Amino acid sequence: MELFASFSTISNSSTFNPVLTPPPTSSLPPRSSSSSHASFPFHTPSSLRGCACRALLSTHTTPKEKNDMSSDLNQLSALTALSPLDGRYWAKVKELTPFMSEYGLIYYRLLVEIKWLLKLSQIPEVVEVPSFSEDAKSFLQGVIDGFSVNDALEIKNIEKVTNHDVKAVEYFLKQKCQSNAEVAKVLEFFHFACTSEDINNLAHGLMLKEAMGSVVFPVMDKIIKSLCNMAKDNAQVPMLSRTHGQPASPTTLGKEIAIFAVRLSRERKELSQVEILGKFAGAVGNYNAHVVAYPDVNWPQIAEEFVKSLGLSFNPYVPQIETHDYMAKLFHSLIQFNNILIDFDRDVWGYISLGYFKQITKAGEIGSSTMPHKVNPIDFENSEGNLGVANGGLSHLSMKLPISRWQRDLTDSTVLRNMGVGIGHSLLAYKSTLQGIGKLQVNEARLSEDLNQCWEVLAEPIQTVMRRYGVPEPYEKLKELTRGRAVTKESIRDFIEGLDIPETAKTNLFKLTPDTYVGAAVELARNVEHAVDML
Repeated sequence: MELFASFSTISNSSTFNPVLTPPPTSSLPPRSSSSSHASFPFHTPSSLRGCACRALLSTHTTPKEKNDMSSDLNQLSALTALSPLDGRYWAKVKELTPFMSEYGLIYYRLLVEIKWLLKLSQIPEVVEVPSFSEDAKSFLQGVIDGFSVNDALEIKNIEKVTNHDVKAVEYFLKQKCQSNAEVAKVLEFFHFACTSEDINNLAHGLMLKEAMGSVVFPVMDKIIKSLCNMAKDNAQVPMLSRTHGQPASPTTLGKEIAIFAVRLSRERKELSQVEILGKFAGAVGNYNAHVVAYPDVNWPQIAEEFVKSLGLSFNPYVPQIETHDYMAKLFHSLIQFNNILIDFDRDVWGYISLGYFKQITKAGEIGSSTMPHKVNPIDFENSEGNLGVANGGLSHLSMKLPISRWQRDLTDSTVLRNMGVGIGHSLLAYKSTLQGIGKLQVNEARLSEDLNQCWEVLAEPIQTVMRRYGVPEPYEKLKELTRGRAVTKESIRDFIEGLDIPETAKTNLFKLTPDTYVGAAVELARNVEHAVDML
């Protein structure tokens, strides 16, 4: 089965594009019974079937049965995957695999190698690689478009011999292209004047660009849209604020949700504006080999044209590697988006605890294994947990990748293979938050109950009006009335009645209740989409 069958062109934009069409993940081969996530892989004795751990540890298991089980453990399944992203949560993150997997890395390496050969054919001074005919160009594009999982496996088999992953792609292309007479004449110009990092850095850039644009940004946008809708729907629902955990000036539920919509939108914008950089300058960034082979070619200009043709921005000053500063910026911004979402998850968790939200139940679901009444806020808890895992990995990436000894060391190579881990746990968290939002049901009666028990929150507007009309020590007078004492509607009314202020001012204060003392919160919540659009 072919993947990326419709993925034949690369965007010319060097910043993330949130509306890119993702490659069809459905073309990935299904996991067979020997490696299916839905299958139980262990061949346990019938007396122990249903408890693989006991079977594996039992001293009564025969040597042959142990060998069979050991062999089955080598098959990838939901039960044997080391990473929960490839096991328990596979179905929720699998759309990232065409981009962030080993398969994706190999595909983009192959794409870069072929595009570079095509670029060489367009340089007049490189007479040894004449312009390709349309048939030859179509053949090379077909190698890209038709790249399959079997092709990737063949490259991995070549790597077993070469012990070099990028060289394996080069050798695969030389074998694959022998069938085309035109391309067969210039096979040695695959990987011409390239160091492995010329190929890898562009492949990594394309992986990030397409994964973010095709998978991550759309889910981020769904969260922001959901919060905007939630803010508008609850713009007029009054809610008791809590500062330092104590009752404070009222707000509306919608306005508090609107805050998160705007905060997340701001970070979403920052992420989309990160320039994805690429280099193509040879072993130490000086075009050394290029200049010796073809001294009359303006190689820095050719490299810039090539990198930009892939939809990336050009970094002209590099050692052997692209210096990864943009990656640090990208991952830091992703961490900040995740931090804001953790803040949201915790706030909603708290509101559920207070009874401000009910959770819509689903038939058959269990909230607690022992307490039947419970409906736990598991979606927000799962989101928070996965955001923490994501940020741990992304933090290491952002701090480590810009640091490389002298012109090159290999510490970045193994670290870069974990980009999909941080992004995958982020995606998993975003989907959990969305699922949690979909279950929320506002409990207006509980919100109103809390407000009606906190008339002391009107001390703020009363003492502010007293200041306007010159009443001495207004703060101190309200402090004496409210601090450490039970405050009721009647005690507030009696206090206002005794003030030496105009009757119109008294009348306005008499109209105040904890439900109505919300300032401009309603308007702020209603205008949230405009605020988001302005970003």
